[in-house]
Amino acid sequence: MIETDLLVVGAGPAGSSAAKAAAERGLDVLVLEARPQIGVPVRCGELVPSLQEILDMFPRLRGAEELFGDAGGLVRREVDSIRLVDPKGKEYRFPFTGYTTDRDRFDQHWAALAEEAGAGILKGCRFLGLRDGIAETSGEEVTFKAIVGADGPKSRTARALGLPANENCYPAVSAQAEGDFGSAIQMFFGSIAPGAYGWIIPKDGTANVGVGLSPKFSEGSLPEQFWKFAADHGLKVVSPMKGKYVPSEGPVARTVAGNGMLAGDAAGVVMPVNGGGIPQALITGRMAGDAAYEFVRNGRSLGNYEKGWREALYKPLKTAAGNKRLADAFAFRSDWSTSACMAILGTRRMGKLIRCKRILPRATQTRRTPVRDRLFRLLGRPLRRCAFRTARGDPRRGIPNVLPYCHLIFPCNPLVACPRDLCRSI
Repeated sequence: MIETDLLVVGAGPAGSSAAKAAAERGLDVLVLEARPQIGVPVRCGELVPSLQEILDMFPRLRGAEELFGDAGGLVRREVDSIRLVDPKGKEYRFPFTGYTTDRDRFDQHWAALAEEAGAGILKGCRFLGLRDGIAETSGEEVTFKAIVGADGPKSRTARALGLPANENCYPAVSAQAEGDFGSAIQMFFGSIAPGAYGWIIPKDGTANVGVGLSPKFSEGSLPEQFWKFAADHGLKVVSPMKGKYVPSEGPVARTVAGNGMLAGDAAGVVMPVNGGGIPQALITGRMAGDAAYEFVRNGRSLGNYEKGWREALYKPLKTAAGNKRLADAFAFRSDWSTSACMAILGTRRMGKLIRCKRILPRATQTRRTPVRDRLFRLLGRPLRRCAFRTARGDPRRGIPNVLPYCHLIFPCNPLVACPRDLCRSI
C-alpha cells in the first residue's frame, strides 16, 4: 500500500498544475495517469489564448502571469485572429491572439514541472474507485489525506466522491492536416457540425482540424461528418482521428466533497461556446494544489477552493453557458437560422460570444425585463421587417405565409398572438 498526502488522478494540465503547486509547498504528492505515455493520444484543439485574452475573459483572475506569461518552446504558431464562417460561406473576422501547441508535449512539460517540484507520477495506473477512504487502482491501493480528480469530463473521481457529473457532453474528433493555413483560427458552422462547429487551427506546416456536434441536433455519424468536412476543405489528413467528450453546460454544481476536489474538465470549467479548457484547467489545478496544502497542513476547509475558482471563473463561464443555450434555442435549428443569427449578431457581438461575454443588453428597468423582450429589441429591424413581410404575404423571405417569423424564433411561445397585430405596431 502507498501512502501520500495528496493523490491526484490524471496528469493533464489540471492534474499536473495541482501536483506542482502542492509539491512546491512541501506536500508528498502522487499522480495517477491511466495512459502509459502522458498526453498521448492527442484529443484537443491545441489552442492556448494569450495572457491578454485570458485576462480579458477572466478579469477577476489573479496570478495569471505565472501560468501563462512564458510559453517557451511550446509554441508551434502564434495566431492573430478568428475567422467565423456561416453555412452560406459568409465570413466574420476579428482579432484574437494566442498560440497553438503540441498537446502531448504541453502535457509532458507540465508533468515534468510537477516531477521537478517533487511529485511522483505512476503511468499506466488507473483509478478504480474509493473504498473506506482508500483509493483502489489497477496497481497498489493508495491512502491519502486529500484527493484531486482531474480525470476528464467522465470523471471516476467525481462518482467516487458523490459529486455531480458533467451533463450533455458533446462528442468531438480531431486530427492533424498537412499544409499552410495562415495565422487565423477558422471555425465553420452549420450542418457540417450540427449544434457545434468544425475547425481548422493552424500550426507550423500543419493544422489541428476537427468537428464536434450536439446529439440533440444530429443523428449522424461523427466520423462521417469529419471526413465530409475534410473533403469539403481539401484537407490532407496525416494522423489518426481521435475523439473525446466536451462539457457543454458550464461548471458542475459542486466541486468539493469531504477531502476531495475536482479540477479541469472534471469540474466542467470548459468554455461552453467554444470548447476551450486548457487555461481553466491550469487555473483550477493550481488552486486545488494550494487548497490541498492548506487543508493538510493547516486544517483549512477545501470550501476555500470552490470559493476561489468560482470568484475567478464562474461568471464568464455562466454567461457562456447562457449564450450556448440561446444558440441551441435559436441559431442551431437549421443552416438558415444559423446564418440569420450570425448576421444579426454581427462581428462585434460574435467576438464577445467567443470571449464568454454578454451579448444581450442588460435590463435597465428595476423589474427584470423578460429575455424574449430583450431578444426582440436586440434583433430589431431585421426581425420587424421579416415579420411585416410574412404577415402581408411577401414571398421574398421564403417564409410560409401561414407561419409568422416570430414563431420560428420563439417556437410555442410567440411574441404576439398574431403577426398582423405586430405589424400594425411597427
